[in-house]
Amino acid sequence: MASTADIRNGVVLKIDGQLWSVVEFQHVKPGKGGAFVRTKLKNVLTGKVVDKTYNAGAKVEIENVDRRDFTYLYNDGEGFVFMDMSDYDQITVGAATVGDAANFLLENQQVTIALNNGNALYVDLPASVVLEITYTEPGLQGDRSSAGTKPATVETGYEIQVPLFLETGTKVKVDTRTGDYLGRVS
Repeated sequence: MASTADIRNGVVLKIDGQLWSVVEFQHVKPGKGGAFVRTKLKNVLTGKVVDKTYNAGAKVEIENVDRRDFTYLYNDGEGFVFMDMSDYDQITVGAATVGDAANFLLENQQVTIALNNGNALYVDLPASVVLEITYTEPGLQGDRSSAGTKPATVETGYEIQVPLFLETGTKVKVDTRTGDYLGRVS
């Protein structure tokens, strides 16, 4: 067990059986009364953010979370198979844990996986990835009813909105957090 003095940004706490990552913390020492620690915590699995206040010196349970680099190999139908870059061990991560990251995963792509006691908590992708458009309708000149964008399917099967001038076969940069088109890659 650790105390509130050990709380830092990025530390993972175990509260009521769930893992929470510290996003922000602030030691507050008011003129009257005891000192306390105000924290903003993010649930590691669901992404929910809450504020929690601890009295100074209160005991907290800090969990060991190991973030390591992996390479995505393939989807075997039951889950996604990744290879550890340091020792070449392979792990299978379930689709529920991978979540929306599956929309942007390409073979041999580098990702970071957070592990706790050998269990994968989440898959962290780079901020953006380069994907090729596999299908899109031809854009009509002068068609501005759709604000200058059209749907396009990328090589992972995910559909994004792109400008009218883009064609099938074009490589585009996509934001992995929002799925937004960021630009064309030549």
